[in-house]
Amino acid sequence: MKIVYWSDFACPYCYIGETRLKKAITQMEEAGEIKPGSITLEMKAFELEPYAGEHAEGDTLSRFAKKYKLSDEEAVEKIESIEQMGRGEGLEFNYSSARSTNTMDAHRLTKLAQSKANPIVAGCQIDVSAASGQGGAALSGLKADPTLADRVIDALFHAYIAEGKELADKSVLLEVAEKCGMDAEEVSAMLDSTDMRGKVVLEEKAAAANGIRVVPFFVIEGYGIPGVIEVEQYKEVLRDALKQNAGS
Repeated sequence: MKIVYWSDFACPYCYIGETRLKKAITQMEEAGEIKPGSITLEMKAFELEPYAGEHAEGDTLSRFAKKYKLSDEEAVEKIESIEQMGRGEGLEFNYSSARSTNTMDAHRLTKLAQSKANPIVAGCQIDVSAASGQGGAALSGLKADPTLADRVIDALFHAYIAEGKELADKSVLLEVAEKCGMDAEEVSAMLDSTDMRGKVVLEEKAAAANGIRVVPFFVIEGYGIPGVIEVEQYKEVLRDALKQNAGS
Protein backbone atom coordinates (compact mmCIF):
# COMPACT_ATOMS: atom_id res chain seq x y z
CA MET A 1 0.00 0.00 0.00
CA LYS A 2 1.32 3.42 -0.95
CA ILE A 3 0.55 6.48 1.15
CA VAL A 4 0.83 9.77 -0.69
CA TYR A 5 1.16 12.99 1.27
CA TRP A 6 1.74 16.67 0.59
CA SER A 7 4.28 18.39 2.80
CA ASP A 8 6.64 21.35 3.06
CA PHE A 9 9.97 21.49 4.87
CA ALA A 10 9.09 24.91 6.28
CA CYS A 11 6.18 23.34 8.17
CA PRO A 12 7.00 21.98 11.65
CA TYR A 13 3.70 20.09 11.77
CA CYS A 14 4.70 18.22 8.61
CA TYR A 15 7.83 16.92 10.35
CA ILE A 16 5.76 15.85 13.35
CA GLY A 17 2.98 14.29 11.28
CA GLU A 18 5.37 12.25 9.15
CA THR A 19 7.21 11.09 12.28
CA ARG A 20 3.98 9.97 13.95
CA LEU A 21 2.78 8.12 10.85
CA LYS A 22 6.09 6.28 10.59
CA LYS A 23 5.81 5.35 14.27
CA ALA A 24 2.32 3.98 13.68
CA ILE A 25 3.54 1.87 10.77
CA THR A 26 6.56 0.58 12.72
CA GLN A 27 4.46 -0.32 15.75
CA MET A 28 1.94 -2.17 13.57
CA GLU A 29 4.77 -4.07 11.88
CA GLU A 30 6.22 -5.05 15.25
CA ALA A 31 2.76 -6.20 16.41
CA GLY A 32 2.37 -8.36 13.31
CA GLU A 33 -0.59 -6.35 12.01
CA ILE A 34 1.15 -5.56 8.75
CA LYS A 35 4.03 -7.09 6.84
CA PRO A 36 7.30 -5.16 7.19
CA GLY A 37 7.92 -3.03 4.13
CA SER A 38 4.38 -3.44 2.78
CA ILE A 39 3.56 0.26 3.23
CA THR A 40 5.51 2.92 1.39
CA LEU A 41 5.34 6.70 1.67
CA GLU A 42 5.63 9.19 -1.16
CA MET A 43 5.99 12.88 -0.39
CA LYS A 44 4.45 15.40 -2.77
CA ALA A 45 5.66 19.00 -2.93
CA PHE A 46 3.78 21.87 -1.34
CA GLU A 47 5.22 25.35 -0.77
CA LEU A 48 3.59 27.21 2.09
CA GLU A 49 5.28 30.43 1.00
CA PRO A 50 6.19 30.08 -2.68
CA TYR A 51 7.23 33.73 -2.89
CA ALA A 52 9.61 33.58 0.06
CA GLY A 53 13.11 34.86 -0.62
CA GLU A 54 16.46 33.09 -0.67
CA HIS A 55 17.40 34.47 2.74
CA ALA A 56 15.47 34.58 6.00
CA GLU A 57 13.87 37.89 6.92
CA GLY A 58 13.61 38.15 10.68
CA ASP A 59 13.36 35.36 13.25
CA THR A 60 10.57 32.87 13.88
CA LEU A 61 9.08 34.96 16.68
CA SER A 62 8.66 38.10 14.61
CA ARG A 63 7.45 36.12 11.59
CA PHE A 64 4.85 34.28 13.68
CA ALA A 65 3.63 37.42 15.40
CA LYS A 66 3.21 39.22 12.08
CA LYS A 67 1.68 36.33 10.11
CA TYR A 68 -0.89 35.30 12.72
CA LYS A 69 -1.43 38.76 14.23
CA LEU A 70 -0.16 37.68 17.66
CA SER A 71 1.50 39.57 20.46
CA ASP A 72 5.11 38.61 21.17
CA GLU A 73 3.94 36.73 24.28
CA GLU A 74 1.33 34.79 22.29
CA ALA A 75 3.86 33.98 19.56
CA VAL A 76 6.38 32.69 22.12
CA GLU A 77 3.70 30.47 23.68
CA LYS A 78 2.69 29.07 20.29
CA ILE A 79 6.28 28.36 19.23
CA GLU A 80 7.07 26.68 22.53
CA SER A 81 3.98 24.50 22.15
CA ILE A 82 5.14 23.36 18.71
CA GLU A 83 8.63 22.64 20.01
CA GLN A 84 7.27 20.58 22.90
CA MET A 85 5.15 18.59 20.47
CA GLY A 86 8.17 17.85 18.29
CA ARG A 87 10.43 16.95 21.18
CA GLY A 88 7.69 14.69 22.49
CA GLU A 89 8.23 12.60 19.35
CA GLY A 90 11.94 12.32 20.10
CA LEU A 91 12.95 14.91 17.51
CA GLU A 92 15.61 17.57 17.93
CA PHE A 93 13.32 20.54 17.65
CA ASN A 94 14.61 24.12 17.70
CA TYR A 95 11.84 25.75 15.72
CA SER A 96 12.39 29.10 17.41
CA SER A 97 15.75 29.25 15.60
CA ALA A 98 14.41 28.18 12.18
CA ARG A 99 15.28 30.44 9.25
CA SER A 100 12.38 30.51 6.81
CA THR A 101 13.26 30.79 3.12
CA ASN A 102 12.00 29.58 -0.24
CA THR A 103 11.79 25.76 -0.36
CA MET A 104 11.55 25.15 -4.12
CA ASP A 105 15.13 23.88 -4.41
CA ALA A 106 14.67 21.60 -1.39
CA HIS A 107 11.65 20.08 -3.12
CA ARG A 108 13.62 19.74 -6.38
CA LEU A 109 16.33 17.86 -4.49
CA THR A 110 13.65 15.57 -3.06
CA LYS A 111 12.28 14.87 -6.54
CA LEU A 112 15.78 13.94 -7.72
CA ALA A 113 16.20 11.60 -4.75
CA GLN A 114 12.82 9.99 -5.43
CA SER A 115 13.84 9.36 -9.03
CA LYS A 116 16.64 7.11 -7.76
CA ALA A 117 14.22 4.50 -6.37
CA ASN A 118 14.06 2.99 -9.86
CA PRO A 119 16.15 4.68 -12.55
CA ILE A 120 14.66 5.64 -15.90
CA VAL A 121 16.59 4.48 -18.95
CA ALA A 122 15.69 5.72 -22.43
CA GLY A 123 12.29 6.86 -21.21
CA CYS A 124 11.39 3.55 -19.57
CA GLN A 125 11.31 2.99 -15.84
CA ILE A 126 13.32 -0.10 -14.95
CA ASP A 127 12.65 -2.06 -11.78
CA VAL A 128 16.24 -2.73 -10.84
CA SER A 129 15.24 -4.69 -7.75
CA ALA A 130 13.53 -7.23 -10.01
CA ALA A 131 16.47 -7.55 -12.39
CA SER A 132 17.47 -11.18 -12.87
CA GLY A 133 18.83 -13.53 -15.46
CA GLN A 134 20.65 -12.28 -18.53
CA GLY A 135 21.40 -8.58 -18.20
CA GLY A 136 20.54 -8.54 -14.51
CA ALA A 137 24.07 -7.66 -13.48
CA ALA A 138 24.10 -4.71 -15.86
CA LEU A 139 20.80 -3.46 -14.48
CA SER A 140 22.00 -3.78 -10.92
CA GLY A 141 24.75 -1.33 -11.86
CA LEU A 142 22.09 1.38 -12.02
CA LYS A 143 22.11 1.34 -8.22
CA ALA A 144 18.48 1.82 -7.31
CA ASP A 145 18.13 3.27 -3.82
CA PRO A 146 14.54 3.02 -2.56
CA THR A 147 15.35 4.56 0.83
CA LEU A 148 17.29 7.56 -0.48
CA ALA A 149 14.29 9.90 -0.63
CA ASP A 150 13.34 9.13 2.98
CA ARG A 151 16.88 9.91 4.11
CA VAL A 152 16.94 13.17 2.19
CA ILE A 153 13.51 14.25 3.47
CA ASP A 154 14.47 13.59 7.09
CA ALA A 155 17.82 15.35 6.61
CA LEU A 156 16.15 18.43 5.12
CA PHE A 157 13.68 18.68 8.00
CA HIS A 158 16.55 18.26 10.46
CA ALA A 159 18.64 20.93 8.75
CA TYR A 160 15.78 23.41 8.91
CA ILE A 161 14.21 22.69 12.29
CA ALA A 162 17.10 21.33 14.35
CA GLU A 163 20.05 23.21 12.86
CA GLY A 164 18.47 26.49 11.75
CA LYS A 165 19.84 26.30 8.21
CA GLU A 166 18.41 28.11 5.20
CA LEU A 167 17.00 25.60 2.72
CA ALA A 168 17.34 28.03 -0.17
CA ASP A 169 21.11 27.89 0.33
CA LYS A 170 22.50 25.58 -2.35
CA SER A 171 25.54 24.76 -0.20
CA VAL A 172 23.20 23.47 2.52
CA LEU A 173 21.29 21.34 0.01
CA LEU A 174 24.51 19.98 -1.44
CA GLU A 175 25.74 19.09 2.06
CA VAL A 176 22.48 17.26 2.80
CA ALA A 177 22.64 15.41 -0.52
CA GLU A 178 26.24 14.27 -0.02
CA LYS A 179 25.56 13.08 3.54
CA CYS A 180 22.67 11.01 2.20
CA GLY A 181 24.86 9.40 -0.47
CA MET A 182 23.92 11.40 -3.56
CA ASP A 183 26.39 12.30 -6.28
CA ALA A 184 27.66 15.84 -5.63
CA GLU A 185 28.22 16.70 -9.30
CA GLU A 186 24.77 15.52 -10.33
CA VAL A 187 23.09 17.42 -7.50
CA SER A 188 25.09 20.58 -8.18
CA ALA A 189 24.19 20.47 -11.88
CA MET A 190 20.51 19.97 -11.02
CA LEU A 191 20.48 22.89 -8.60
CA ASP A 192 22.11 25.15 -11.20
CA SER A 193 19.38 24.26 -13.71
CA THR A 194 15.59 24.15 -13.74
CA ASP A 195 15.50 20.35 -13.62
CA MET A 196 12.74 18.85 -11.45
CA ARG A 197 10.97 22.21 -11.18
CA GLY A 198 8.24 20.96 -13.47
CA LYS A 199 7.59 17.97 -11.21
CA VAL A 200 7.27 20.22 -8.18
CA VAL A 201 4.84 22.53 -9.95
CA LEU A 202 2.70 19.61 -11.15
CA GLU A 203 2.40 18.24 -7.62
CA GLU A 204 1.43 21.64 -6.29
CA LYS A 205 -1.19 21.99 -9.01
CA ALA A 206 -2.56 18.56 -8.07
CA ALA A 207 -2.87 19.73 -4.47
CA ALA A 208 -4.76 22.84 -5.55
CA ALA A 209 -7.02 20.83 -7.86
CA ASN A 210 -7.95 18.55 -4.96
CA GLY A 211 -8.66 21.42 -2.59
CA ILE A 212 -5.62 20.78 -0.41
CA ARG A 213 -4.84 23.96 1.49
CA VAL A 214 -3.35 22.56 4.69
CA VAL A 215 -0.23 20.45 5.15
CA PRO A 216 0.59 17.84 6.05
CA PHE A 217 -2.15 16.17 4.04
CA PHE A 218 -2.06 12.37 3.91
CA VAL A 219 -4.07 10.24 1.50
CA ILE A 220 -4.48 6.68 2.76
CA GLU A 221 -6.62 4.50 0.51
CA GLY A 222 -9.07 7.30 -0.13
CA TYR A 223 -8.93 8.69 3.41
CA GLY A 224 -7.79 12.31 3.38
CA ILE A 225 -6.12 13.41 6.62
CA PRO A 226 -5.31 17.12 6.93
CA GLY A 227 -2.99 18.26 9.69
CA VAL A 228 -1.49 16.23 12.52
CA ILE A 229 -3.22 13.47 14.48
CA GLU A 230 -1.99 11.11 17.20
CA VAL A 231 -0.09 7.87 16.52
CA GLU A 232 -3.06 5.77 17.64
CA GLN A 233 -5.34 7.66 15.27
CA TYR A 234 -3.00 6.95 12.36
CA LYS A 235 -3.16 3.29 13.33
CA GLU A 236 -6.95 3.30 13.20
CA VAL A 237 -6.95 4.86 9.75
CA LEU A 238 -4.39 2.30 8.58
CA ARG A 239 -6.48 -0.57 9.97
CA ASP A 240 -9.55 0.74 8.15
CA ALA A 241 -7.53 1.04 4.95
CA LEU A 242 -6.24 -2.52 5.30
CA LYS A 243 -9.78 -3.83 5.84
CA GLN A 244 -10.90 -1.96 2.78
CA ASN A 245 -8.06 -3.50 0.77
CA ALA A 246 -8.88 -6.97 2.03
CA GLY A 247 -12.53 -6.60 1.07
CA SER A 248 -11.91 -5.27 -2.42
